[in-house]
Amino acid sequence: MRKMITSLLLAASATAFATPAMAQDAPSGLRVGVIGGLDIIRPGSTEDSDVDGDDQSTEGFLYGVDAGYDLALGRIVVGVEGEWSNSTGKTKSDRNDPNFFGYGKVAPGRDLYVGARVGFAAGAGTLIYAKGGYTNAHLNVLTSNGDIDRKEKFRLDGWRLGAGVEHAIGSNSYAKVEYRYSNYTDADFEFRDGGTTNRFEVDTDRHQIVAGVGFRF
Repeated sequence: MRKMITSLLLAASATAFATPAMAQDAPSGLRVGVIGGLDIIRPGSTEDSDVDGDDQSTEGFLYGVDAGYDLALGRIVVGVEGEWSNSTGKTKSDRNDPNFFGYGKVAPGRDLYVGARVGFAAGAGTLIYAKGGYTNAHLNVLTSNGDIDRKEKFRLDGWRLGAGVEHAIGSNSYAKVEYRYSNYTDADFEFRDGGTTNRFEVDTDRHQIVAGVGFRF
């Protein structure tokens, strides 16, 4: 009897210690999701003149889709990811800022991102992560009547860093929130007929606060 009681106590103790560990297992596998949030584009630090009216930014609603693959290494997660997004923001007429932070009257177009992330399983179903990678974005030229002329656009190249929290909301689904900062350093201009200018340097910042939901396979 004593041996049986001892065995039961050991089994119960093992279960008690094993349950939290299982709850903290890091997520892994293929994932896809949708995202939405706040999108702000403004001049970078080297372009900031500190003159009132010369710091105009575009603010709008970001929307898009993303996909990635995560590999769990214990409680550590490493993965790759890609994203397509767009934004409703556009520059507004401002007599104090006729140059519109170097681009004229523009509206954000599609934004492509590819990068990697690394995270840590901080608790039951919760992942804290950092991310970084390459981003390529369009700024569509606005015509005089305010409509978007998608046949002419600036094409920007840069890098992105971010951090976020992801939490499981089901056996195969999750929700997340993250902040991302992008800096575009190179650009060219594509004309209506398909011709492009030479590459030139820019300094344009992008701040985004994004929420998303997704599904794991």
